[in-house]
Amino acid sequence: MQAEDARYLKRRVRSSGLDVHPTERALVVQYEVEATILGELGDPMVGDRKECQKMFKVFFANSLNSHTDIASLARKVVEECRLIHPSKLLEVEQLLYYLQNRKNGNLDEEASISSIEEYVELLYEDIPEKVRGATLILHLARNPDNLEELMQNKTALGALARVLREDWKQSVDLATTIIYVFFHFSSFSQFHGLVTHYKMGALCMNIVEHELKRYDLWQEELQKKQKANILQANQTAKKECEKSLKKYQSLLVKQEQLLKVALFLLLNLAEDTRTELKMRNKNIVSMLVKILERHGEEVLVLAVAFLKKLSIFLENKNDMAEMQVVQRLALLVPCDSLELQNTTLRLLLNLSFDTGLRSQMVQAGLIPKLSSLLADEGQRQLSMFILYHISVDDRFKSMFAYTDCIPQIMKMVFECGEDRMDTELISFCINLAANKRNAQVICEGNGLKMLMKRALKLKDTLMMKMIRNLSQHDGPTKSLFIDYVGDLAAQISEEEAEEFVIECLGTLANLTVADLDWELVLKEYHLVPYLKDRLKPGSAEDDLILEVVIMIGTIAMDDAGAAMLAEAGVIPDLIQLLNAQQEDDEFVCQIVFVFYQMVFHQVTRDIIIRDTQAPAYLVDLMHDKNAEIRKVCDNTLDIVAECDEAWGRRIQSEKFRWHNSQWLEMVESQQLDSAGEPYVFGDDPGNGDPFLDSEDMILERPDLFYGAGTHRTGPGGGARGAHGTVAASCSGPHPQPPP
Repeated sequence: MQAEDARYLKRRVRSSGLDVHPTERALVVQYEVEATILGELGDPMVGDRKECQKMFKVFFANSLNSHTDIASLARKVVEECRLIHPSKLLEVEQLLYYLQNRKNGNLDEEASISSIEEYVELLYEDIPEKVRGATLILHLARNPDNLEELMQNKTALGALARVLREDWKQSVDLATTIIYVFFHFSSFSQFHGLVTHYKMGALCMNIVEHELKRYDLWQEELQKKQKANILQANQTAKKECEKSLKKYQSLLVKQEQLLKVALFLLLNLAEDTRTELKMRNKNIVSMLVKILERHGEEVLVLAVAFLKKLSIFLENKNDMAEMQVVQRLALLVPCDSLELQNTTLRLLLNLSFDTGLRSQMVQAGLIPKLSSLLADEGQRQLSMFILYHISVDDRFKSMFAYTDCIPQIMKMVFECGEDRMDTELISFCINLAANKRNAQVICEGNGLKMLMKRALKLKDTLMMKMIRNLSQHDGPTKSLFIDYVGDLAAQISEEEAEEFVIECLGTLANLTVADLDWELVLKEYHLVPYLKDRLKPGSAEDDLILEVVIMIGTIAMDDAGAAMLAEAGVIPDLIQLLNAQQEDDEFVCQIVFVFYQMVFHQVTRDIIIRDTQAPAYLVDLMHDKNAEIRKVCDNTLDIVAECDEAWGRRIQSEKFRWHNSQWLEMVESQQLDSAGEPYVFGDDPGNGDPFLDSEDMILERPDLFYGAGTHRTGPGGGARGAHGTVAASCSGPHPQPPP
């Protein structure tokens, strides 16, 4: 870039981490550089974000000693180092306390691989010398070129492993330094066998478990001091409490360092699933969830990242669910650390595939928290993915209406303009639109107008699917669609893509509005030929044919529209389709529903009864195994029976036969026994049911009923009463009137 163009380069430096130097008295600041090239109008054109590998070090070895005022020094460090935000002042103080109390040898001493034997000798001395020897070996291990040679030195590594096993409880600094040495080996997969050979994984697990118990004890002691200070309320108690707090902070910083390097080493070793399984058996999940109670940013990042890696296995995910990990993660959203927040969201995304954990997320109040993150471009995608998974469950859909989620989502939709919309975004919108309250919020203002405009202009099938979901809700939302009936009807043609037509048909079929003149719509947009052609079996995909049937059912609610379809011969086509799709319950139910709608109107009812076989098909379906089909058939046949006497008798007879089938079979078998089976060779003149002379006359058969005042002997010898009551000696069902 030329010098004169420099004004179009925007550069942002952001601090991403703060730590102490492992061997020197120094703070290490890690930062990110974000560069953006701006256009002439100031709009960003090209952007890039890079995590710098170079560490910015702030040295103050001459200023830090046992008499140093840590608070003043911390303020000075924050003032002089622009990379450290003022909000990090407390963290800087804690790190300085740690450095002030950390006992190190001559850390400025240069380490040489040729002097490795001398460093090993130091590991056999007292604790300070052991720390010095381990630190010098750490200097060597930090250079990857030395790792191969160090690996060959079994004496040095064996001595380090022995000292760690024996003395890790005596010195946190010693344990941290030695684990750092093996951590550098664990950063490379080819050295994992070496680390495993010295049992560093198991030892680190024991150290982490012990340190977590120590942390609980420190917390209890500090709380006791604070309670004593409140109860006594004097200067002595106050000073004692402040002293305990400073001691606690110093110990905490040391422990954070130890936990960080131990977890890092374990995370590296967990690349091998067999090693990871061993860690699980030693309750690594429980330890990591326990660490989530702490406040150290770097340790939290490691713990959450480790949990994220473990969460891809079902057993680990179940362990996390039992330990209520979601409630603890919810406290980290949102947070000041971008890295911690990003890692937490990724873990929540992994967990959100589980129905029970999604429920815990809702209970923990994550919906409003995640909704607020949609405004942050860096966190938007992960937040939306989690919210999408939550929106899959119908129980939680309504909760989105009471957050700023829907306005943010609608803003993202409209910002897409005519560009292709992300599948995740439109899928989330489709789920939200399935709830009535959400639909009202989406359609507020010009929401529906803008959605419809985009869908029709771009022929966007998924957007139309969202609109279709919006149209299914009764109330004020549905009435808003009347203005777009013509636009939707114009899309129903053979030229349009089949998937898009399906959604348009589905939207129109949802518009069960009384004031809608369907006859005018059918005429103006010439829909009858299209609908009639699509009723032919095999004329299109089943999904499209089904939507045509559903739309015909909606049109049949209108008297004039139903008459127009019936006169066009739609009913025989529906019967033909019914025969072809008789195994598909959805098709059968929707076709029967069309008949149900049509029998409400005089004109179409007469056509159905006189000119078609629809009632006969309904009678056959009256006892279908599907409850919904039976229900619609019964309602339709009840109307037919009221309007036509002949069909009424036949329907009543069929209901009687079905309801009393067992009793009729018993009577017929008794008649055959008494008559000696005269038609055993098929000479029955009726050539039908042996006990029925006429289907319509079944209710008038005297041999099936016991008339008033008669007394006949039943097959078991018992007497039948005047009203058909049977004595105890007679077995079998009684005839019942049809329901």
